[in-house]
Amino acid sequence: MSLRPQSRPPAAVNPLPASVLGLAVVIFGIECLFELADRGIIGGTGGMGLRLGALEHFAFYGQALDWMLTNQRFPPELLARLVTYPLLHVGFVQAVMACVFILAIGKMVGEAFGNVAVLAIFFGASVGGALAYGLILDATYPLIGAFPGVYGLIGGFTFMQWVRQKAVGESQMRAFQLIGLLLAIQLIFGALFGAGQEWVADIAGFVCGFGLSFLFVPGGWARLRDRLRSR
Repeated sequence: MSLRPQSRPPAAVNPLPASVLGLAVVIFGIECLFELADRGIIGGTGGMGLRLGALEHFAFYGQALDWMLTNQRFPPELLARLVTYPLLHVGFVQAVMACVFILAIGKMVGEAFGNVAVLAIFFGASVGGALAYGLILDATYPLIGAFPGVYGLIGGFTFMQWVRQKAVGESQMRAFQLIGLLLAIQLIFGALFGAGQEWVADIAGFVCGFGLSFLFVPGGWARLRDRLRSR
């Protein structure tokens, strides 16, 4: 009998990048905590206000951005909301949908660009989406949910397709089919059931994700530096 270690067969499914799995676990874990509190399982009757309390302290409000810009003061607790709001959701279904998109799209982005890129694109798009939401709109409802960051990851995936289409000599506009489909679905649902103004943050998140992806292509930083120097 041979005592040599047997080579392992290749995995049928590639493991998820750590950053993608980590994001999904944190978002789902927070939502499970809210669900248990809403049902009084943890915290008793006092726990039922846990979600509302979290939204009050960690959601993004456009009025807060207006106050910071008007007074030229940027307290850390207000700036932190730019990256905490995507971890909170209004309900279980919204959180699960966000996790599904993060796992599906984030896996492809992470495998192409790496773990750091996933976090940079997700939170960079979340910040960009919040700034657009606060600067363009005069909304009183807070911005919450991971979808600006999710749209950022979709922007990263679109960038990958855009580069690939160019490499094979096909129309690069085909790379935008996914975002076009998602926006069409969002428009239909908005027409049927009424839509909020969060789509502004979603589109801004997509644009930020697409733009940030350029920096994670090999040589992207050098090309950007050379372009800035030439101006």
